[in-house]
Amino acid sequence: MKRSGSAVWSGDLKTGKGTVSAQSGILDKAQYGFNTRFEDGPGTNPEELIGAAHAGCFSMALSNILGEYDLVADEIATKATVSLEQKDGGFTITKVHLEVTARIPGATAETFAEAAGKAKAGCPVSKLLTAEITMNATLA
Repeated sequence: MKRSGSAVWSGDLKTGKGTVSAQSGILDKAQYGFNTRFEDGPGTNPEELIGAAHAGCFSMALSNILGEYDLVADEIATKATVSLEQKDGGFTITKVHLEVTARIPGATAETFAEAAGKAKAGCPVSKLLTAEITMNATLA
């Protein structure tokens, strides 16, 4: 299975503008720029998109693992906070913090903690930074 996202950028870093889109069409030329990434301007940014992807992936992974315990969640609410920090002359995503609240009938605190730990380690987005990165670059 392959899914894709795309971006188009025009201009310099501070005054330029860009759009991001997703293959599914749920994002279609959503605006992003310096002010949406480093300030509080309207639009999106790569870090919040990574956060949304991680929260969604984790919640689905947790649901799957709960099934191994014969449990079904009424709700899993996950917020992923992505930290972008300036280090060594550039910017680095230094961590992601998952804040999870779940309603799971019949679950014990121990079972929930075990399942959540497995989901944190096993969801594909959690493993992302160890993934192979390939590229085709074309100068037009």
